[in-house]
Amino acid sequence: MHRVRVEAGRSTSSAADANRGGNLMLRTLYIRDYAIIDELEVEFEGGLNILTGETGAGKSILVGALKLILGERASADTIRSGARKAVIEGIFEGGAVSDLGEILNEHEIPAQPVLIMRREIARTHSRGYINDSPATLPVMRRVAAQMIDLHGQHEHQSLLREETHLDMIDSFGGFAGIRSEYEQAYARAHDLRSEYETLQTRQTSLEAARERLAYEMEEIDAAAPQEAEEDTIRQEMNRLKHAEQLYRATASLHSMLYAREDSTADQLGIAQNELENLVRIDPALDTARQEIEQAQISVTEIAATLQDYNARIEFSEHRLQEIHDRLGELDTLKRKYGGSMEAVLDYRERIGKEYEMAVNYDTALEKVAKDLAEAREILSEMANRLSARRHEAAKEIESAITAEFASLGMAAGKLRVQLQVHIDPAGWITRKAASGQKQHYRAYPHGMDDVVFLITTNVGEDYRPLARIASGGEISRIMLAIKRVLAENDRLPSLVFDEIDVGVSGAIARKVGKSMAELAKYHQIIAITHLPQIAALAQAHYVVEKHVSEGRTTTQIRQLSDEESLEQVARLITGSDVTDAMRQSARELMKPDH
Repeated sequence: MHRVRVEAGRSTSSAADANRGGNLMLRTLYIRDYAIIDELEVEFEGGLNILTGETGAGKSILVGALKLILGERASADTIRSGARKAVIEGIFEGGAVSDLGEILNEHEIPAQPVLIMRREIARTHSRGYINDSPATLPVMRRVAAQMIDLHGQHEHQSLLREETHLDMIDSFGGFAGIRSEYEQAYARAHDLRSEYETLQTRQTSLEAARERLAYEMEEIDAAAPQEAEEDTIRQEMNRLKHAEQLYRATASLHSMLYAREDSTADQLGIAQNELENLVRIDPALDTARQEIEQAQISVTEIAATLQDYNARIEFSEHRLQEIHDRLGELDTLKRKYGGSMEAVLDYRERIGKEYEMAVNYDTALEKVAKDLAEAREILSEMANRLSARRHEAAKEIESAITAEFASLGMAAGKLRVQLQVHIDPAGWITRKAASGQKQHYRAYPHGMDDVVFLITTNVGEDYRPLARIASGGEISRIMLAIKRVLAENDRLPSLVFDEIDVGVSGAIARKVGKSMAELAKYHQIIAITHLPQIAALAQAHYVVEKHVSEGRTTTQIRQLSDEESLEQVARLITGSDVTDAMRQSARELMKPDH
């Protein structure tokens, strides 16, 4: 097997990278044993990457391979004949996406500046990996959705997912601050509503439990258990049980150490006197004398302690019975309320709070209801303000995108942003109706609005949801127009356009190319095209070629030098042999201001 590596320079992408704010984008695509691809590796730049090549050369195979690392299902039929498995790997570099770390952490995938997504397709199964950690297809799709849009296949287009449209409006309008305030107000109202419902459902049970709680509290409080009480009274009980033994033993030890004529203290005194005489002869024995002196002091102190202990020994059957009764009382509490004194005390604290709630239930419910009403007023104010701002932004988006449609050869194309609110008698949000009466509307975590992008591309046709428009080149141009208007606020760093040139030519094709070049200031773009007007504007130009070697067909890709790019654009113009006239035409097309 041979390996093809396409090295891409960084000079043309630095400005575009800076504009994109350092988000992760596709840097390297590696493919092995997939369809007619033996092995290739291509590095993309950060601006406008254009792929050209003859029909059937394998451009669609590259897109198919890319879709696999975006989480699309795989077929064993795509494995190159004679190979054990196909491998597709994409390396994304350049920064981080706001939601990506959370997704990786949720699935215990290590986060790092370079994100590696890989698929391995075998005859009987396929596996997905993110940063070398196993990943399911849904997880791969979630991660890919934060980084790349593939225009040409609906399942990879964020603009076709209606749940993203509201985010686009808010991003376009710069409503992050007011939306965050709304979301906090919604969370506050939601929490208070949950608390209110919990109180309501607990009302009957609390009332029924009130007598039981009062009895249990009284029983525990009457016993008044203390945390370390058991250990203390068990030690006292042990002393009372062995009082006779303790009395005799301590008296005997005191006599042995100090009281009798030949006590230890007396013997040490004699030894000390003898050593004092010897020290006068040899001072080296003074250390021994000092130790004997210290021993005599220690024995005297021990004897005093024993005498004091002996005098305080209590012989009380009554006290012993009291301790037995107290331990029985504590054992009863432990059996009933948790098994340990710590559990009994914890239980007492908990039922105290429950009892207080049961007694003060009406007051607590009234307070939560008042807090909830205030929270809903705040929520309504923020929701109405956010909705009004969204309607203003929607008009601007409609006008800008409709104008962009016209510049891309879709003169009849129009976009309508349909914002809707839903009446709900139990809704949290209120707004005055035309009659002056307050009307209730449904609240969502993102506001009170639902939004759908509607579009018509031909005169006399009804508006239809963006998600239901036709596929192919038309949809790619529609996506391009919308992306152009939302470019500065769109969070997705990489865009892939396939078949964007279907049905366009001439001046419109040039406008499509310029629109893509402008969009490339904010995004990495990878586009497949057959049109010289688009290819001429490439910051990085690649050609996809099919070769036959040793009786086998394989697809390769290589990045073109400036001169090679000129030849390729000229070949796209003429479709056959390149002449000097075609080269001059290509040079004109490749001028940025052409």
